[in-house]
Amino acid sequence: MASTSAEIIAFLLTISGWVLVSSTLPTDYWKVSTIDGTVITTATFWANLWKTCVTDSTGVSNCKDFPSMLALDGYIQACRGLMISAVCLGFFGAIFGLVGMKCTKVGGSDQTKAKIACLAGLIFILSGLCSMTSCSLYANRITSEFFDPSFVAQKYELGAALFIGWAGASLCIIGGIIFCFSIAENSNSARRGYAYNGATSVMSSRTKVHNSVPDKAPPKHFDKNAYV
Repeated sequence: MASTSAEIIAFLLTISGWVLVSSTLPTDYWKVSTIDGTVITTATFWANLWKTCVTDSTGVSNCKDFPSMLALDGYIQACRGLMISAVCLGFFGAIFGLVGMKCTKVGGSDQTKAKIACLAGLIFILSGLCSMTSCSLYANRITSEFFDPSFVAQKYELGAALFIGWAGASLCIIGGIIFCFSIAENSNSARRGYAYNGATSVMSSRTKVHNSVPDKAPPKHFDKNAYV
């Protein structure tokens, strides 16, 4: 029962993390910067993996899509590939996790389902690592440009999408680890089910045989002198 509850918790954690990781791809604010006037913010610059935009104080946004994938910086291409890989791995991990859970009716025996659940955990861990690496790589580029005194272009700060990606990656990794522990719990329960009772000694077996054989000795008859 405890193993089933742990698998349900792990499945909820991994699905929540996968949803958060998937939501970072269309999120606009991967990096953001503002230009402040004397009273209000005059302009907000923001960018993600697909475009860069500017929004003025009236709320009008002007966006520019990245012209060519081959002309992009290497870190943006790497972040795109890692995030897409994380989303795809999370999708297959959800399928394997659903099949490997004990509360479902598919997947075969408990031993087979435990192995499938462990495989789902490994996939989710890999998905979380891809998302964590992508967000960390993008954040490292932002911080290095921000603290570089020789960098004269527009400097940005960390956007909300990076924190969402880190949170989703953490949930995927934690849920994946719980899934991996399910195979160990299943093997321990199987060992307890087939506990060794020990060998029966020769004397105890002889005693059981002797007690099981009925006493066939003829009844004793006493004569008259026995009552005197």
